[in-house]
Amino acid sequence: MTVAPIAQAQSDELIAAANAEGRLSTIALPHDWCGYGEVIAGFKAKYPDIEVNELNPDAGSADELEAVRANKGNTGPQAPDVLDVGLSFGPAAQEEGLLQPYQVSTWDTIPADAKDAEGHWYGDYYGVMSFLVNTDLVENVPTSFADLLKPEYAGMVALAGDPRASNQAILAVMAAGMARGAEPGEAAAQAGLEYFAELNAAGNFVPVIGKAGTLAQGTTPIVIEWDYNALSSRDTLAGNPPVEVVVPSDAVLAGVYVQAISAYAPNPNAAKLWMEYLYSDEGQLGWLAGYCHPIRFNDLVANDAVPAELLEALPPAEAYEAAVFPTLDQVNANNAAVVAGWDSVVGANVQ
Repeated sequence: MTVAPIAQAQSDELIAAANAEGRLSTIALPHDWCGYGEVIAGFKAKYPDIEVNELNPDAGSADELEAVRANKGNTGPQAPDVLDVGLSFGPAAQEEGLLQPYQVSTWDTIPADAKDAEGHWYGDYYGVMSFLVNTDLVENVPTSFADLLKPEYAGMVALAGDPRASNQAILAVMAAGMARGAEPGEAAAQAGLEYFAELNAAGNFVPVIGKAGTLAQGTTPIVIEWDYNALSSRDTLAGNPPVEVVVPSDAVLAGVYVQAISAYAPNPNAAKLWMEYLYSDEGQLGWLAGYCHPIRFNDLVANDAVPAELLEALPPAEAYEAAVFPTLDQVNANNAAVVAGWDSVVGANVQ
């Protein structure tokens, strides 16, 4: 069994080794996702000798793993050093040998059920599935998955990714199944696929990847996505058009994302330094400023490390009280069923 090396927090040796590499290649980190724009800027300011090379910001979790596979022998900038993927993708990548273990210096403050004991992957933040609604075009704001099936939402409802590859979209399908009373996992996946088949047959589903731009243009007036992405879009749109962010009443699904270092990282020390930054108080608060609940949230609150204005910017706490955190097995079972069944059950080519 491989034992993960214990990190020395931003030690002089690690900083020197990372600076010598001089580059960090990230992937799938849009600047409006979870406050990543400011997080990346913070890392650059702290370590100016390291160039941050941002690959394919709009990639999904499956695309990230494919990028590692495709660049195993590549030491150039197209090989990602670090990954940020949905919970089910971490163990899958570990089993395939795509990850190298590393334990950050704040390791003990990451909940045990949100990390691999050896350090191959570790939870970074979580959010809940929500609806982002263009209230210029949607007269009655839907408050549940059941509402979205109503005729008044014809040609309005979209996912924020391709449910055959995007963790966000795959879990949106599970949330829809949970809204129908199914248990998280394969049962919710099947119920969710049937729900989207109905939504598609009714003409309500739009097979376009929903973003702030498509919502503003009217192509996708209702987008099902993580609350932090919806809240970020609300800020970006700044009232043009006016939007509302809704946590659906019939299913509050919480989703955890995880970080990992590629086993083939050309810049492993820069990757470790990046992880040290992300799991420091500064990095964790950067995610919170982007409306994500960082994985060390409870530890930060217990130590009075969270500024009041950051807590006040989040939706009301009661919206999260019913949140369900599926187990890793449930997430994996859902993932497999949704990816395998989307084309045959729903038949909508999301792109």
